[in-house]
Order: sequence, then C-alpha cells, then structure tokens
Amino acid sequence: MITTKSFARMCTALIITAVAATPSMAQISATGAEQFEVPVNRKASEILPAELLKGPNYQVRESVVSYGYMDHWIVDSDFGVFEVTGDGALRALIREIYAIAALEEISKGKAFADALLDSAKQPGEFAKKMITHPVDTVSALPKGVYRFFENVGTGITTKHDPSEDSRLQQALFVSSWKRDFAAQYGVDVYSSNKVLQEQLNKVGWASAVGQWGFSAALMPFGGTAALVIKNTRFVNGVAQILKEEPPSRLRIINNDKLSAMGIKKKLRKAFLDHPIYTPRQDTIIVAALADLKDSRGRHKFIEAALSAEDEVSATFFMNIAQTLQGYNETVSPIEDISLDSGVTIARAENGRALIPFPLDHGVWTERASDTIRHIKQTYEADGFQGNFDFWITGTVTLRAQNELASMGLEVNENVDEKIGFLD
Repeated sequence: MITTKSFARMCTALIITAVAATPSMAQISATGAEQFEVPVNRKASEILPAELLKGPNYQVRESVVSYGYMDHWIVDSDFGVFEVTGDGALRALIREIYAIAALEEISKGKAFADALLDSAKQPGEFAKKMITHPVDTVSALPKGVYRFFENVGTGITTKHDPSEDSRLQQALFVSSWKRDFAAQYGVDVYSSNKVLQEQLNKVGWASAVGQWGFSAALMPFGGTAALVIKNTRFVNGVAQILKEEPPSRLRIINNDKLSAMGIKKKLRKAFLDHPIYTPRQDTIIVAALADLKDSRGRHKFIEAALSAEDEVSATFFMNIAQTLQGYNETVSPIEDISLDSGVTIARAENGRALIPFPLDHGVWTERASDTIRHIKQTYEADGFQGNFDFWITGTVTLRAQNELASMGLEVNENVDEKIGFLD
C-alpha cells in the first residue's frame, strides 16, 4: 500500500484540499462571515466512466476514501487486491492489470514452453532458474549486471557459475525485453507493482533465452480506450527514450539536460540520487523542465522536488512539471518559476501567472482561502498586476470555482486529459 504521510503534511500548506466529494455532497461549515466546505467520501460509479469500473480481471470497489486531498482506491483483481492513491495512479494500475493478464497468457503459450525447455538444457543453475524462479534469479545477479534490471533486484544472493559466460548478455536482453513489453502495454517498467514485475521478469527471461522475435511473443494491449495515453510530441518523445534507454543511460541524459539548464552539480546529484524517484519519473520531470527553454527558477522546482518522501508526492511533483510543460507549449512560454507557501507559481510571457496543482477533486476550505490570499498578496507586492491561471488535473466544486474566480483565478480542470500526461 502506498504511504501518504509526507504528502499529507505537504498538502496541508497548499491551495485546495482535493477530495472524493461532488458539489452536491459537499458539507458546508461557517467560519466567521465566510462559509467553507467539508470533504466527504463518494462512490466510484460517480467518478469513473462505466468502462473503467470493471474489466475482465478486476473490479473497482464502490467506496472511495478521501485523505483530504486525493482519492484512495481499492481494486479487487484476479492477481490480488491493490490499493492506490490518486486517479492517475488508478488508471496506471488498471493498465498494469491488463498487462499482467496479457503477460500471463504469453507464459501459457508454446513459445514460452519452448524457452523453458531451452533454459533447462543450458549449463549452470542460473540458466535453469531463469524462468522457473524469475524474481529469485534477478536478485542473484551481480551488482555490475543488476543496474540493468530497472529496480527489480536486491543484490547478490548466489555465487557466479563459471559456465555462465553469457550472463551479462542475457541480462541486457531481459532488460530490453522488459522495456519493450512495458511500452506496448503502456505501463511503467519501474513500477513498484510486484505482480507486474514478476510477470515482466518471467516473460523477459523467456524472450532472452528463446531469442524471440518481438512480433512472435507480443500480444496486443486489450485495455479500454479510456486508458490510451494521448499522443503528443512530448509524450511520444519521452516514451521513446524510456523504451530505448536503460537506467544508466537515462541518468546520463538527465544529468546533461539539467546541466544545460544551469542546475549546479550538487543539486543535480541530489535529485538524480533521490531514492523515491524512479528513472522514469526523473526523465519525465527533466524533459518537461528542459522544454521550458530559458525559463528562470527551474532550480527552485528541483529543490522543492527533493522533499518527496513517497510515491504519491513524487508523482505530485512529476505532474506539476508536466503541467508547466503543457502550459508552456499550448498557451504561453513560461519565463520564471517561484514557490510560495510550497505552491509552484510560473510567470508567463502572456502576462499571466500559472498555478499548476495536481488534484482529484477539490472543495473550498479555510486553508485554501488563506493560502490563496497570501499568495496573491505576496505576488502582487512584487509588482505583478495580471491574472492567475489555476490548472488542475481533476475538478473542484462549484463553490471553489466561484471563490477562486472572485479572487482572480481562472480554473482549468482536467488538464492532464487536454495536454496529455504520462501517468
């Protein structure tokens, strides 16, 4: 289960409390002359399109719990019970379930059976265990090879067999196959989903041992159209890099891009070494910031991103970066990035200020009101006289929209669907 403690602490200082509540269900409480909403839970059937509620191998539970800022989902599947926080995380999980099912079907086919026989004929215990115990075998790789396995192994657990001279080559093949499969199904090859990793490992080993041609092994993605990732220049470009490059190369690419932005070596290293961010998240964030060209203050965003302590908060910063990139490309170039009360603010060439904020569904709270007023006062005291664009990945209640509008903030909802995000 994804932890949310650190993200909860961070969000208490931010703009909107994003919750699983509809405008008609939001409870109202009065504080002085101003009325505020209290978040309440809602039903999955009121949030998701019907085609996402249930699939061939899963069922989303009807009760959706709110942590006070994002939706928390529980999904029953043929492969176990999964819990995720965030609507984007749910979409990613459903793609993973489809991928697990497809990979499992591959493992039942003739090509996989033939690869299993081939592995049994190869010398050494390592080769024999490649398919039958994929997770154990991955953790048995020496550290020099392990780095190619994209966050799967844990270190050395067995001694090297001298007869296994092709171990490194096999490892590289498996790593490449895993990225190919992940790209085909639209899932993250660095996912923390252990069931997905086991299936990727197993089929990846079989692909390497059997020397499959890509078309011979791959099955088409069978997910709903609602899970298809929008094709954009940015999305397609980053997805291609993630498919082609192993983690060691991604680090070099990301470091070079950060250096070109003027990010100092110490900060670059701190970000790329951060234990919470995966190579995929690093790559998406860096690519998004690199697209901002000559924007000032990108180092401030990187510094803020170092505060991430779990998957949820890491995804939060990743989606802020994607929102910045999308605004920069579709509305107006971003000239400067700053932070106030933990909130990212980007001043654009069109004279407006963008506040990018990933959330699922928001209500108007006292803290939201206080934070917005503080940000406006601080920003305007610095000479800013324009209006604010409030770009969110989800929705807010009607009251929240009206209150924000009265304070000079124009709300743009579901921006992830409009500009195209990588979940």
